Amino acid sequence: MTPVAPPSILKLMRNTRNHLASVALSAGLGIGLACNVQGGNAHHVVVVVWDGMRPDFITEQTSPNLFQLSRRGVFFQNHHPVFVSSTEVNGTAIATGCYPQSSGVIANREFRPAIDSMRIVATEDMKTIRKGDALEDGHYLKRATVAEILRTNGMKTAIAGSKPVALLHDRADRDDASGSRLVFEGETLPASLKASVVEKLGPMPGANPGKTARDEWTTRALTEVLWRDGVPAYSLLWLAEPDFTQHRTSPGSGDSLAVIRGSDARLGDVIQELSRQKVLDDTDILVVSDHAFSTCTEGIDVAVELSQAGFTTARGLTASSDPDTVLVSGLGGCVALYVPSHKPEVVDRLVRHLQTTPYAGVLFSRTSIEGTFPMETVLLNTTNAPDVLVAFRWNSQTNGFGTTGGVYVEGTLASPAGTHASLSHYDMHNTLVAAGPDFRQGVFDPLPSGNTDLAPTILWILGVQPLQLMDGRVLTEALTVPGPRLESVDLQQLTARRTLDSGTWSQTLNVSRLNGVTYFDEGNGGFQK
Repeated sequence: MTPVAPPSILKLMRNTRNHLASVALSAGLGIGLACNVQGGNAHHVVVVVWDGMRPDFITEQTSPNLFQLSRRGVFFQNHHPVFVSSTEVNGTAIATGCYPQSSGVIANREFRPAIDSMRIVATEDMKTIRKGDALEDGHYLKRATVAEILRTNGMKTAIAGSKPVALLHDRADRDDASGSRLVFEGETLPASLKASVVEKLGPMPGANPGKTARDEWTTRALTEVLWRDGVPAYSLLWLAEPDFTQHRTSPGSGDSLAVIRGSDARLGDVIQELSRQKVLDDTDILVVSDHAFSTCTEGIDVAVELSQAGFTTARGLTASSDPDTVLVSGLGGCVALYVPSHKPEVVDRLVRHLQTTPYAGVLFSRTSIEGTFPMETVLLNTTNAPDVLVAFRWNSQTNGFGTTGGVYVEGTLASPAGTHASLSHYDMHNTLVAAGPDFRQGVFDPLPSGNTDLAPTILWILGVQPLQLMDGRVLTEALTVPGPRLESVDLQQLTARRTLDSGTWSQTLNVSRLNGVTYFDEGNGGFQK
């Protein structure tokens, strides 16, 4: 079984409208059926995140537990991360059900002068989060998370992550009596919880050569400590693999397949504990990845390349920095470029140069510039957005392990290696499998879905209203209980062009929309003399 998203957007554009009707009818829903029912059959929802998991690695040999779950539940064949297709951005999207411009987190590393006027900050770092909350009256994230919403409704939650991204799901300080607890990269909230975790499990293991041991430790923290007094209404487990190893060795390598087996074993541990506590039949399980993965084909030090082209570049500022300096923030398969002065002539000159480079795939800009898409197009239009965002050019080459999909990467390339965060078809189609009393059985869902859809679906199942309108949709077509009706589908190919002295720049972006929810399928471009 190698279920992957349909490779041809043009074929989708011809067939999807009719297919929507057939899927709705086969689900017994009907496109025009009004739906006033809210709340499902499950008493518990458990989300397990396999960081960086590509859907084409779900096989009976490599991931038997996930394979079986996909067969007894729903496999979402056309699932998407939000762009930028990276961890913190999609961790926030999963937590809030919102696009980056709604939540405020648009990259793993951002230039936020109010937090640090000299350096790029990590958006998941505790110091960044605490300062952001202090500056924004508790609204570092602009929208509430699932855990926060459930807690306001008197429900308990448990979140455990091998990576600090787990902190973005439930970052508030809490007292020792709190029924909602968090483990993130070996630390805890409340802080007093750490002593009991370490007493039970010992300290969190190191990360060499991979993070399988850390994932096992974190899984045990969830099942043996956070679930010690019972499984709460909502739990989330974030595993660091296969992302960590795929970065080091590229997707499809022997090491990468081995850590996928490790993640699958952790899913088995979760299922076993739910069964031991006799709540498996009352639990909906969703296995999702934050993004998918590509193989690095060529490394490009953008700061050096732009410097050679006559720009003043830096990866951090000083008090004496020229305001026209191009501040470079590498994000893997894309790069964010900030010009502190925001001078139109500097930014336009920067864009003109990028449109002649071999590594640029799709360009986005804060202001209207010929041959680019506005940040709003990919829902990244925040006050902290870069002046220019470059999604790197990608291809469908096969690496030495038989895995398709290659992309430029920002920085020095140590081959073989993998990355993500681009608009590659292979980064932008990730994993979602769901099974339990509220999900249909044995269904391969071809309709577009995305990480923004998890939060509204989870709240719908648990019978809880969001505090604010979410950007995602309830996955009605996959449910055994009535959900909001499926009404409309639209597929577009957006284009932008610019004629330059030496040739023509052009770029495309393929977009799917279902019930008004936007999903980005892929985007690419290039310069032709």
